[in-house]
Amino acid sequence: MLTRFLMLIVTLLIPPLLCLVAVRAIMSPLFLQVEYTRAGFPDDPYGMTLSERLSLGPRAVDYLIYDESPEFLSAATFSDGTQLFNERELIHMRDVQTVTRVAFSISAALGAICIASALWLYRKERVRLAAALRRGAVTTVSILAAIVVLVVTAWDRFFVLFHTLFFADGTWYFPTSDTLIRLFPEQFWFDAAIAVGTLTFLGAGTLLLLARRLALNSD
Repeated sequence: MLTRFLMLIVTLLIPPLLCLVAVRAIMSPLFLQVEYTRAGFPDDPYGMTLSERLSLGPRAVDYLIYDESPEFLSAATFSDGTQLFNERELIHMRDVQTVTRVAFSISAALGAICIASALWLYRKERVRLAAALRRGAVTTVSILAAIVVLVVTAWDRFFVLFHTLFFADGTWYFPTSDTLIRLFPEQFWFDAAIAVGTLTFLGAGTLLLLARRLALNSD
């Protein structure tokens, strides 16, 4: 009974954990640099230069992942001294920071549970651990395939649905002249979704290889 319960835990926790790890991986200056400098990434119609994007974009990311105070963004300015973000943008960024903090706190707790369960299975039932990893990876790929279809065929619907789940209606709409849209246009979010999906798929593939190796070594 305990073995099956732990197998279920590992299987069910793998999909969200792989996704959250992928999300954390792209929340980095490296991803921003790749995006801003790649061919075809849209220029800012209001004149923000590449160097300004490379300087200001990471500040917004740092605010989220390092849990900075609101002053970290409210005090930020353009080179001419004007405020980087207006009040509505600052409120939204506080909301995003809250969601980020909760998501990563939950992922840390779930990760600890998943690792503890996997270690117990590794010591007692390696074949069962291999089965749980394989099922978790296959489940991840299945969910991912459905999401990729939605992203590719109905991006606007996916984008709206995602924001509706986490933010109050009307708090995440911004004109194209606002800094958040100039730094992170819609193309950025489409590319980010593809990157998260790709990293999640690679993670699932790695777990499948690990499960196969565990199964072979347990024979």
